[in-house]
Amino acid sequence: MNNDIELQINKTINWLREQVKKAGARGLIVGVSGGIDSALVCFLIKKAFPANSLGVILPCDSYPQDREDALSVIKACNINYAEIDLTEEHNSIMSKVKKELDNKELNKESLKISDANLRARLRMSTLYSIANIYNYLVVGTDNAAELFIGYFTKYGDGGVDILPIANLTKRQVYQWSTALGIPESVMNKAPSAGLWEGQTDEEEIGISYDKIDDFLEGKKISQQDIKLILELHSKTEHKRNTPTTCPKF
Repeated sequence: MNNDIELQINKTINWLREQVKKAGARGLIVGVSGGIDSALVCFLIKKAFPANSLGVILPCDSYPQDREDALSVIKACNINYAEIDLTEEHNSIMSKVKKELDNKELNKESLKISDANLRARLRMSTLYSIANIYNYLVVGTDNAAELFIGYFTKYGDGGVDILPIANLTKRQVYQWSTALGIPESVMNKAPSAGLWEGQTDEEEIGISYDKIDDFLEGKKISQQDIKLILELHSKTEHKRNTPTTCPKF
C-alpha cells in the first residue's frame, strides 16, 4: 500500500471513531449498493469498528448483479450485514401516487425521477430505523465529485450523519479501494446508482468523472465542461444546505 494512502486511510478511520465518540453512539452503518463508493465506506467502517459496524443491502426492484456485488463486498471485508427487500413498499407507494394524481402530470421522465428518488428515500428511512435501534451513525458514500455537482437524492442517499470520503475525487476512491483490496468485480463495473435499466452515472450527469476530478484538482478542461459543472453545482446548492428559512419581518 502507498504510504501516503495508508496514512490517509488511517486518519479517516480515526476520524470515524472520533465522530462516533462525539455523538455518544456505538458504531456505524452503511447501505451497500454493490458500487465502489459504498464498498470503500464499508471497508472503512469495518476497520474503524470491527464489532460495531453493519452493512445493509437494500434491494428495491434491483438488478441481481448489484446484490451479488454487494455480497462480495460484505464477504471481502467480513462485516456484519442485513438484507431488507424494499420492492413491495416501493411499488405500493408508487402505485398509490399514480392512482391519485392527475394523469396529465404523469409524464414518463417525471415518473422515472420520482421512482428513483423514492427508492433512495426508502433506503434512507430503513437505514435510520436500524441505526436508531443500534445507536449507530448512518455513514454516507458521496465523494467530492458527487457532492460538488449535487449528484445525490435530497433526503435520500444525501440523508446521512457523516461523510468520510467527501474530500476524495472519484479517482482517489479507486486508489483507496485498490489499496484496501475491494473485489475486482466492483472495481471494474461502470459507476451506476442502479435506478433503472442501463443507467450509468456519467451518462445521466452528462460528463465524465475524470473531467469533474480534473476541474476539482484545478487542471485544464474545456470551457463547455466548466460551464456544465458550474451549472450543476449552482442548481443543486439547496441539496448541500439546510432548508432556507423565511426572515423575520
